[in-house]
Parts: sequence; structure tokens; C-alpha cells
Amino acid sequence: MPRFDDAFDWVRRHDARDALPTAVLGIATSEGVVALEAFGTERGRAASVDDLYPLFSVTKPLVGLAALRLVERGRLTPDTPLASAAPDFGAGRDDVVRLRHLVSHSSGIGEPPMDQGDLRRSLIAPGRDFVAGTATRYSTLGFEGIAAMIEHAGGEPWFDAVTAVTARAGATGFTLDADASPHEVVDAAAQGLDYPRFAALGHPGAGALGRATDLLAVGTALLRNDGSLLAAVTVEAMLRPLTAGMTKLEPYPASRGQDWGFTWNLRNDAPGLLARDGFGHGGWGGCEFWITPSSDTCFVLLTSVGGGIRRLGVEADELHNAVVAAA
Repeated sequence: MPRFDDAFDWVRRHDARDALPTAVLGIATSEGVVALEAFGTERGRAASVDDLYPLFSVTKPLVGLAALRLVERGRLTPDTPLASAAPDFGAGRDDVVRLRHLVSHSSGIGEPPMDQGDLRRSLIAPGRDFVAGTATRYSTLGFEGIAAMIEHAGGEPWFDAVTAVTARAGATGFTLDADASPHEVVDAAAQGLDYPRFAALGHPGAGALGRATDLLAVGTALLRNDGSLLAAVTVEAMLRPLTAGMTKLEPYPASRGQDWGFTWNLRNDAPGLLARDGFGHGGWGGCEFWITPSSDTCFVLLTSVGGGIRRLGVEADELHNAVVAAA
């Protein structure tokens, strides 16, 4: 089994200079977890590998897995219109927003602040940024639309659908209970987020919390690709680029070298990465979850820095490269 000393040294180095207040790094292969370590102390308590952290936007691919299970069950297709689940959606629009647009950030739905209440009202508000399918701009609110479609098609709350599908991989710790985490979201207010108000929303685009082992279990199942989580044909479709050729608007312009699959960030042409087949997601609090099939590895970095770790001079691509090179 390869050693991942450089990856763990990377976390240790940034923790020592307080760029990461606390952190957990975990690495797994298709056979399971191979390395897991916690770093740092907060309010006199040492971080633990079993700690729950806010995942923020790493919630998105988990919601995508729940939607794909309904596709497998014949309850949805990527072409299902949002209006089938939210009939009031679409006022003032002459286009049709479909599931494939929502999962690939190409719906044209406007984006309010994350802590703005009444997500459904914001979702159905009139107007658009662009015609669906013609451009891509990152949308967290769009996942309220996916949640509506999951609930309409599956007949259960969206988060119940998420926990049901992740349990198929042995991941049983995901929650919407922000009080379950011992970690403060550092600088949240200074970065423009009222975290208590946001956490109360149970946001389907960014509200889940989880442990490193939960995400690693999902990553292991996807690397193994034996049908235990999703059928192999579903995984293939999940990783098919849905935004190729589209105009890519901030904050993910074309120069970033990525496309969107079915909720997954596909960094196939990212200029800073050694591997070109990685897929995953990052979160507003600094969480990173990435899977690289060619190296049979996935890694999870959990931390809690409002606005993300890059603003503190931490470049996660360095960690990506240390993991895949060791593998």
C-alpha cells in the first residue's frame, strides 16, 4: 500500500501556520480507507477523525446521487422539467429548465445569498440570468429545485433520499444538524454568511454535515463501481460532461479547465493538476472531496474556514497532486 506522507505533511504544514484551524485528512482506495488523521485543537479540544464538519457544497453530489437513484428506478430522467415538481416555476421564462440543467449549473436561475430564507419562494421568483442550457453559472439555489423533484418523484423528504442512497455505501453519519459539529465556521460572519440562519434552512445545496469516513465510503463505492451504490451505466452517465461548449461564467470560467457532470465537478483540463480524470467537489468552508479513478484513490479534507481555504493562501491542487503521485 502506498504511503501518503507528503499529503499529510501538507496538512500538518498549513495547520502549523493556522491556515487550517483544525482538519481531518482521509485517503481511500477501492478497497477502503488506507490513511486517516486529525489535526489541530479548537477551544482546548483536539480534533478527532470522527468529528462532523459542515460540508457546504459537498452536499451537492450527495443530492445528485439521490436524484440518480430515482433515475435508475424510472421515476425521473435528466430531461424531466422542474415545473413537474414546482408548477409555479417559470413565470417570465420562455425556456424549460430540466433536471440536467439544475445538476450542471446551466439553469439560468438567479442566485441569492446562501443564508436568505424561503428557498422555494426564491426558486420560483420570476426572471432568469440566461436561457437554460446556453451557459453555466454556479447555482446553489438550483439544488432546491432538485430537492423538489426528488420529493415529488420519490415521495419522501429529500434528505431521507440522500441518507438512503449513501447508506448503500455504508455511509450513515450525514446529518442536517449543525449542532452536531464541535467546530466553529471561522470568519463566517466576516465573509458575509449568517451561519446560524443558514444552518436553520437545511439547504439542499449546502446544508449537510458529515465525517471523513462517510465521504470516503461513498468514494470507495464509486471507485469500486460494482453496483453497490449506483449501476455502472449510471456512474458512466454521471461523469459525462453536460456543459461542454457552453459559455462558462464566473466563478468557474473556461480557464479553470473544468466541466460539470451530474452535480460533479469534472476537472479534466485543470491546469494545476497532474491527473486529468478527477471528479469531486469543494465546499465554502474549505471541505474537499475528490476521486481519481486512474490512481484508484479518493481523498477528503475536512476543515471549517468561512469563504474557503484559498483565501488564506492554501492551494488544494497541491494536495490533489501529492495524493495521486503517491498512489
